[in-house]
Amino acid sequence: MSTAEVGAPREPEELVLAAEFPAATREQWAELVDAVVRRAGRLPADAEPGAGVGRLERTTADGIRVRPLYTAEDLPDAPVGVPGAAPFVRGARPAGPVPDGWDVRQRHAEPDPEVARRAIVADLSNGVSSIWLAVGAGGTAVADLAAVLDEVHLDLAPVVLDAGPDQEAAAETFLALAGDREVDPGVLLGTLGLDPIGLRARTGSGPEIGAVVPLARRVAAEFPRVRALVVDAGPVHEAGGSDAQELGFSLAAGVAYLRALTEAGLDLGTAAGLLEFRYAATVEQFPTIAKLRAARRLWSRVTGACGGPAAQAQHAVGSPVMLTRRDPYVNLLRGTVAGFAAGVAGADAVTVAPFDALVADPGAFSRRIARNTQALLVQEAHLARVLDPAGGSWFVESLTAELATAAWAFFQEIEAAGGAIAALDAGLIAERTAAVRAQRTRDVATRRTPITGVSEFPNLAEKPLDRGPRGGSTDTARRQGHLAGSRGGGGGLPVFRLAEPFEAHRDRSDAVLAATGARPRAFLATLGPLAAHTARAGFARNLLQAGGVETPDAGPTDTADEVAAAFRAAGTPVAVLCGTDEHYAERGAATAAALRDAGARQVLLAGRADVPGVDGLLHVGCDALAVIDAVHRALEGTT
Repeated sequence: MSTAEVGAPREPEELVLAAEFPAATREQWAELVDAVVRRAGRLPADAEPGAGVGRLERTTADGIRVRPLYTAEDLPDAPVGVPGAAPFVRGARPAGPVPDGWDVRQRHAEPDPEVARRAIVADLSNGVSSIWLAVGAGGTAVADLAAVLDEVHLDLAPVVLDAGPDQEAAAETFLALAGDREVDPGVLLGTLGLDPIGLRARTGSGPEIGAVVPLARRVAAEFPRVRALVVDAGPVHEAGGSDAQELGFSLAAGVAYLRALTEAGLDLGTAAGLLEFRYAATVEQFPTIAKLRAARRLWSRVTGACGGPAAQAQHAVGSPVMLTRRDPYVNLLRGTVAGFAAGVAGADAVTVAPFDALVADPGAFSRRIARNTQALLVQEAHLARVLDPAGGSWFVESLTAELATAAWAFFQEIEAAGGAIAALDAGLIAERTAAVRAQRTRDVATRRTPITGVSEFPNLAEKPLDRGPRGGSTDTARRQGHLAGSRGGGGGLPVFRLAEPFEAHRDRSDAVLAATGARPRAFLATLGPLAAHTARAGFARNLLQAGGVETPDAGPTDTADEVAAAFRAAGTPVAVLCGTDEHYAERGAATAAALRDAGARQVLLAGRADVPGVDGLLHVGCDALAVIDAVHRALEGTT
C-alpha cells in the first residue's frame, strides 16, 4: 500500500444519496407541512399533527387524491420495469430518445399546394423530423399530395396523414405516390392515419372498421415501416374528458382495431405494429407525464392478455383545450410545458401547436417558434439524454399506477357496453365526458382553474395579432384544435376549450368599444386609504377586467360623499365597494345608499361582508362568469 493510500477514505459498496444525513421520517415532513399551512392561516394551532397535509390535498377529475407529500411508502407494488421491456412504463425502446431526441412533428393544414410545399420544406430544413398533414377539406387536396410532398424524401421524413372522411383515398394516393417515385417499400416511412373510430367520435359518422382492414393488410405485407392506423384519443380530451377517460377510450379503440386485424388473419405482433396512439399533452405537466407512462403500461397489459406484450407507439399533441385567443403569447409557455411533459414521459413523437393557432392560420414565424421550442428542449435542456427522467419519483410512480387503475375501469365499462363504437353510438362516451366537462366549466368559472392572460391578469390594452384572414374549413380547423369550440357535423362529441367563456365576454366588450368608442366600465368605490382598499380593489379589478370591464376607482376616500362624487364623474351605473371589513361596518351601508342616490343601478361588494343595499359579492371562489355577465347586463340596462 502506498503512502498516498494510507488513511484514504474507502469507497462504500453502495452509494446512497445524502447518506451522511439521517433519514427524515414521514412524520417530520408532515410537521414541516403543518408549519407552512399554519403560517398561512389555514390551520388552527390545536390541529392534529399531519392535518396540514390534508388541507393541501386535491382530487382530480378521475377521483385520484393528489397529496402534497409522497414517500417511498406510496410507491405502487407492481414493478415499473426497464426501458424497452414490458410493461414499457419507462419507455417503448431500450435506448429511448437518447441522444438525438424524439420525433419533432409539425402539423400543416394549408389548402394552397405551393404555400404548403414551401412551409413543409422550411420545417424539414430547420429541425422538424416528420410532417403531420391535414388532407381534404381545409387542408391539402388529395389530388395535390404529389405537389405538396414534391421535395420530401419519403424514406427519410415520415409523413402522417390526417384526412378525416377522405382517409382511405388519401392513403391510397400516398402509397401510389411512393410507387411512382420508386421508393423501396421496405424503407417507406409514415402513418396513413386510418381511424374510422376517431372519425365517428368527431363527426358522429364514419366507415365501419372492416372498411380499412384490406388496406391495413396490404401495408403489413408490403410496407414494414409504415403504420396504417391511428388510435386518436383527442376527441375525448377535446370534449372535456378526464385523463382516465382519454386512456380508457384509446384502449377500447385499440382493442377494436386489434380484433378486426387479427380476425383478418394478421398475428398480434403485426397487428399491434400497425397502430399509432395519439394523446393530448397539457400544461399540467405531472398528469401528462403519468398519463403517457400509464398508456404504455395499459397497452402492454392488453396485448399481453392477447398473447404477448407489445410496445405502444405514441404521438403526443399539445392540447387545443388549453389554448387561448386572448393574450396568445402565453400559449408559448403552455406549449413549452406540454412539450416538456411529453418528452419527459417518453413520447415517440411530439407536436407543439403554434402559439397563434386560434387567431389565424399559423405562419412562418409561429411555426418556427413551435419547432424551436422542441429544439430547445432536446438540444439545450438535454431532456433526451436521460431515460425516463420521472422514473423513481414517488409522486409520478404513484400517479401513474392510480391513473392506470382508473383508466382500466373506464375501458372495462366501454367493453361492457359493446366496445368503442357501440359506446359512442349509445351516448356513453358523451355522457361520461359531459360530467367531467361540467366540473371543469365550474372550475373555470370560479377561477379554481386559472387561465393566465384571460381569467387572471388580463390585459385590456393588448393589441390583437394581425395575421390576416383564416383559411380552411371549420371541420379541418376543428381537427387541428385551431377552432376549439366549434361543432363537428352529425352529432360527434362536443369540443371544449377552457378560455372560451371568458373570451366571449371580452368579445362582448370589444363590440361595445367598436360601437361607442369606450369599453364597459364598473366603478370601484374604494373606502379608506390606499393600504386599506388595495387588496380588494385589485381582486375586483382582476375579476372584472377578465370580462372586458374597465375599472376606474375613487382612490383614497374618507366619506361616502367623496365616493359618490367620484362615481358620478366615472359615468357608469355599476359600482363595487372595496375596503376592509372594518370600513364596511363603519360606512358600507351609507356609501351604498349614497351610490344609489347618485344613480347606481347595481352595487356589488368585494369580500363577504353583510352590508345593506348591496346586490352581490365578489370573493375568492365566487362564480366570476356570473358576476361579469350580471355587470354587462346592468350596463346594457337589461336587468
